[in-house]
Amino acid sequence: MTATPPVTTVVFDLGGVLIDWRRELLYEQLIPDAERRAWFLDTVCTLEWNADGDRGRPFAELIAERTARFPDEADLIAAYWDRWDEMAGPAIAGTVEILAELQEQAVPTYALTNWSAETLPRVSARYGFLESFDGMVVSGEEGIIKPDPAIYELLCRRFRLRSDETFFVDDNQTNVDAAAALGFVAHRYADPRTLRAAVAEAGLLSPGRRSP
Repeated sequence: MTATPPVTTVVFDLGGVLIDWRRELLYEQLIPDAERRAWFLDTVCTLEWNADGDRGRPFAELIAERTARFPDEADLIAAYWDRWDEMAGPAIAGTVEILAELQEQAVPTYALTNWSAETLPRVSARYGFLESFDGMVVSGEEGIIKPDPAIYELLCRRFRLRSDETFFVDDNQTNVDAAAALGFVAHRYADPRTLRAAVAEAGLLSPGRRSP
């Protein structure tokens, strides 16, 4: 039997894992009525539409297309770009702590994120840990988004990673499943505590410290 290689590297998603990115952080301010807000986010500025920006489509085109389709919602659609920064909430402290501990132990760390190349620079200065990664792949710069296998393969090729030696964490189960199918040790993020336990089980951290 072939021995399973040790896990040596960790790849983090950003939004929902290290950064509390949520559309609601902005639209709870703009649309106080919960039912109307849910309609707007499910019908007008949807996650699927947002994903086009993550693929690299310019926000000017995205906003124009939605405004033409939903002219009565023009001001709220415009806010998706004009006030986008308000959807990027605080860093998730417990996960940032795990990232820092891995780096203190000289574990290589990378980021693989579905994020617009236009919007990430607007908020990156808030999150000092972004400068600490050994490398990062941003979907909006590549024109590919998770769960397309091509973006995982690009990550491995660019940084000379072996998937079976790499722990991958993401809050989206579809993205986790895609990574697992390519041989990554894949974990769906729920909270820092369970992530710490999974990283410890992979042999990279002591489980002794308690993340919130």
